[in-house]
Amino acid sequence: MLPGNTAVNRMAAAVAPPELDGCLKALRESDTLVVWKLDRLGRDLRHLVTIVDDLTKRGVGLKVLTGQGAAVDTTTAQGKLVFGIFAALAEFQRELISERTIAGLQAARARGRHGG
Repeated sequence: MLPGNTAVNRMAAAVAPPELDGCLKALRESDTLVVWKLDRLGRDLRHLVTIVDDLTKRGVGLKVLTGQGAAVDTTTAQGKLVFGIFAALAEFQRELISERTIAGLQAARARGRHGG
């Protein structure tokens, strides 16, 4: 940890998840996880939302330094709002995928095709 209870995550895309798990487990209440870019933290938006939700429940902040997620700083009200919007979009995306999958399966059955 750096002074001020800030953990710096310099993970490259090739780093295996155990290193990320170790970093996340080492964080304590009032710590802040700092990542270079948001895509370094989660595999996809759903995974990212899960990680940040867990950090929030534990009282750990998240700051993103660069990239499209640079507005995310869950230690501020504005950052919490931005991340809340990300979470809502992730939920919306999951619902759309589910609806499209069900509609596609129904259309296939109507044509006499059955999946295996």
